[in-house]
Amino acid sequence: MNSKLTKDDLAQMNRPYFESLEKEMLVNVACNLRALSVELVERLEKNSENSNLPPSSDNPYKKGGEKKVESDTSTPINDCDAAVIEGSVEGSPLNLSSGIVDSDAPKQECVAEGDLVNPSDPSSAPTPKKRRPGRQPGAQGVWRAEPLVPEGTVRHYPQECAACSGVLFPDPEAKPHMGHHVLDLERTEKGSRIVCTLHHYVGIKCACGHETKAYPGEGQVFKSEFRKKDLKLSEYVLVGPMLATFISALSLRYRMSRVKIREFLYYWYGTQLSVGTIDRCIREAGLASLPVVDNLLAELQDAKVIGVDETPWYEKGVMKWLWVAISSCTVVYIIGSRKKEELLKLITSAFLGWLISDGYGAYRSHKNRQRCLAHLIRKAIALTGSLSEEAVRMGEWLLRELRGLITAMSEDGEDAKKKSRPILARMKKACYLGSESDIPNLKSLCREIVNDWDAVVAFVKNPELPCTNNDAERALRHAVISRRISYGTRSPEGSLAYASLLSVIETCRLRGIDPWNYISEMISRSRRGMSALPIPMPN
Repeated sequence: MNSKLTKDDLAQMNRPYFESLEKEMLVNVACNLRALSVELVERLEKNSENSNLPPSSDNPYKKGGEKKVESDTSTPINDCDAAVIEGSVEGSPLNLSSGIVDSDAPKQECVAEGDLVNPSDPSSAPTPKKRRPGRQPGAQGVWRAEPLVPEGTVRHYPQECAACSGVLFPDPEAKPHMGHHVLDLERTEKGSRIVCTLHHYVGIKCACGHETKAYPGEGQVFKSEFRKKDLKLSEYVLVGPMLATFISALSLRYRMSRVKIREFLYYWYGTQLSVGTIDRCIREAGLASLPVVDNLLAELQDAKVIGVDETPWYEKGVMKWLWVAISSCTVVYIIGSRKKEELLKLITSAFLGWLISDGYGAYRSHKNRQRCLAHLIRKAIALTGSLSEEAVRMGEWLLRELRGLITAMSEDGEDAKKKSRPILARMKKACYLGSESDIPNLKSLCREIVNDWDAVVAFVKNPELPCTNNDAERALRHAVISRRISYGTRSPEGSLAYASLLSVIETCRLRGIDPWNYISEMISRSRRGMSALPIPMPN
């Protein structure tokens, strides 16, 4: 039964009220308060595992503590299991589809060397290894139903002799020594289509007598313990740069899963790609962005104003943090811990400008800082909904002064300073009074404003500063939605690729540049081992 007590009813219940009640009435009130407490406790204990609430509503600080152990289909079968499968245990029919032995059949105990199993003690059974994500050993492969039909042929010739460094000229009659198909996206005025091209690599004989052969370009090799095979950027791939960029856009920008991308390409473009190929394209785009991010970090230190914010992120179920630093034309994301060392990767000692942030302690070491007033306004709004009359009154006072300060500073010239002076005096007085209160929330907010007063009112002395950190919060919004859908990344390399690609996309958007053409060119250059071009600055 739900409690009928409302917030207004609770506001009237104080110590004098309880002392004035008779015993029977006091018991009735206590029972109603208990019913309300039980209802609230049950509501707090609800999560995605015991109710229909989504996983995004779970407490982020309690995630990733326990790991679920799944069966490992690649675990070698021991001698005991082999004996059962081969039928050496008579009268024990085995259901291969479910893996369950008939319980009515006679049982035979089988103990492996060094692995004593007590049937009455489930904890003595060996713990199965965790199953690796992705395709499992022995799984049936999927092959292309129809061969690729190229619409054209591109011939690649060597430019100079490998022996004498002499200049080589293309020979249309020369026969190729190798070739491969490439599927790439062709953007037209009325849409786009996927084109299949056959690439031939030709060998040319020099006047010195040495034959030099052309080969596909090769770039950097990325190693990871979470991948069975090292990822090597190379032109010898099925997917071209623009199609790889398109796949990355569907995944990162439009938040489609690998399986949905495969379905989309098949139904709308008639192109069949495996999930592994799609994942490789997304990873290539992210890793090819790493050199560009290094340049963006250097440009970020020269900015006059930078907004910084952070949000929880999950890497293989372990809670980490996604940081963002944004200036007028540069955005950089990184994924790591919430320690101050991560902030120093974004904001180094070379940065001498203003930092726009919330009240997190890692930001307070920076001298020139502006506190986000939107965070303080939300805390003041929470006080106005308190059960204490004093907290409500003080919350309305602080809320009125904070909003009035923002309105006053929107004026031009000396009018802003004249209107802001009495507001600052009243707000400081309210904070001093509230810091002596016995109400925890009111006392905490007032002391927070007093202790960080210079950062709270920095935009009064420097009108060019924004009074909120909305730019950084908006920059994180897309990543927050993606986190709720995909539950983060699964490896450090995946986190690095995701943050790097997101940095390039958002920076191109701020600078008015088509991000997809730029990323396509960046992938093409990375596959040939060439350095990435910096993102052009706006005019």
